[in-house]
Amino acid sequence: MARSTARKRALNTLYEADEKSQDILSLLDERIAHPGAQTPLPDYAIEIVKGVAEHRRQIDMTLDEHSTGWKVRRMGVVDRNILRIAAWEILFTDDVPDKVAIDEALALAKTLCDDDSPAFIHGLLSAVCTAKNAAPAPESGAEEADEESSDSAAAASEPTDEGDVSDSPDSSGASDEPAAPSAEIQPTVD
Repeated sequence: MARSTARKRALNTLYEADEKSQDILSLLDERIAHPGAQTPLPDYAIEIVKGVAEHRRQIDMTLDEHSTGWKVRRMGVVDRNILRIAAWEILFTDDVPDKVAIDEALALAKTLCDDDSPAFIHGLLSAVCTAKNAAPAPESGAEEADEESSDSAAAASEPTDEGDVSDSPDSSGASDEPAAPSAEIQPTVD
């Protein structure tokens, strides 16, 4: 079964759990045991639902951090669950390119949400991707960390031609303005 269909089925399960205020994994267990009139959930839909349930707190914190004006709890139920699926794919899976996760989220949003949702979802997911790609790589050992800290301490004490970085705007990317979508992350049109 296509992953697009699996995402839609995962969204249905997450939406139902959210609307009923039911534990995601207990509802998933019910859907696996008794699929009702629908075909059994695809394996990838089960993987998505389990992944979102396992990482929901971190996903929601990440979305809150990059959302301007809307906290996850105040977003529409469909919007927030589309965002959770895509954020899980972006942050916790290596086999789905970020661009594909965004494109798939936009496809769901265009068919299931109001007219303003796709632009909001695109901007928010683009900001999550930008932050993920800007994050330093995890350290593989204390030896490397010591070398890096001594290198950066030496570099910090050397004068540069670039001027004093303390006069530059915040380099963390934090801003009250919404992140502009990168041209590299634009959805493809079939």
